Amino acid sequence: MTETAAHESDAQETAVRESAPALLSVQDLTMTFPGRRSVTGRRGAPVRAVDGVSFDLAAGQTLGLVGESGCGKSTTGRMLVRLLEPTSGRIAFEGKDISRLSPSGMRPLRKHIQMVFQDPHSSLNPRQTVARIISDPLLVQGWSASDARRRAAELMELVGLIPEHIDRYPHEFSGGQAQRIGIARSLSTSPRLIVADEPVSALDVSVQAQIVNLMERLRAELGLAYVFIAHDLSVVKRVSDRVAVMYLGRIVEIGDKKSLYENPQHPYTRALLSAVPLPDPAAERRRERIVLLGDPPSPAAPPPGCTFHPRCPKAQPICRTERPLLQPAVSREVACHFPGD
Repeated sequence: MTETAAHESDAQETAVRESAPALLSVQDLTMTFPGRRSVTGRRGAPVRAVDGVSFDLAAGQTLGLVGESGCGKSTTGRMLVRLLEPTSGRIAFEGKDISRLSPSGMRPLRKHIQMVFQDPHSSLNPRQTVARIISDPLLVQGWSASDARRRAAELMELVGLIPEHIDRYPHEFSGGQAQRIGIARSLSTSPRLIVADEPVSALDVSVQAQIVNLMERLRAELGLAYVFIAHDLSVVKRVSDRVAVMYLGRIVEIGDKKSLYENPQHPYTRALLSAVPLPDPAAERRRERIVLLGDPPSPAAPPPGCTFHPRCPKAQPICRTERPLLQPAVSREVACHFPGD
């Protein structure tokens, strides 16, 4: 297949995914944590970690969720799988609102929604064998021990591990191998959606590529949908169909990967992309590097208006008083009073 034909095929595949009904629909999702108590017992201001996040995800599609550390992307991921209870908002999976389901009500849906964690070793029980780690979700779903063990061996082979190592413990595997075990565990119940929270950030660069390629292959073979959380925009570009950029708990830009990377509209997105290294040294020297001054504000005391305005080189008086909402702009949505160049 020629390069042009490959691009056309990718574009057609993306168009089909985007026209499909939403597998996951998130509306105005918020998460507020109570403030910490001081040594005198006084509680501090509540922390609004996620503030009105909304997006749709179609079956077989990958949404990349990016932003600085502390922007709320991992908290969002944990709410999607109900490891955290949302303060408000709606999470619908296949049209069913799962935002307020009880633990028993969520149990039948757990097999369809799984998670891959950032640190492969800390997410695996060091006292359990690989066989037990991978088969536990199946045992909870009512599988027999023999069938669950057989399935665990199949999954080890699927993710590139040797099935004969099924009775080893997590410490006997490298970081990349341990992450493959985590991926195998997430696949054990044949899910339709996987939330991957920084799945490669704790791995060596060479191993990162292997894990990313594995996840791409599994998506193609199994028809998976991913919410791929990361701060590395190069990785997100490789795996995503659509990209959502978060800042201080809010999505400031969301849209098609190609248009967002080639023509970012939000000043924060432009700053993030300007920090991504280019393979061509000459192009790297010519490119304008956008340096943001200061640190992100505290989510316990966000600034009024646009929360990005204290660091924004384009800020105007309206930015300090009026919060911008996500509005359509060039095949994506942007929360900015002055999008574009």
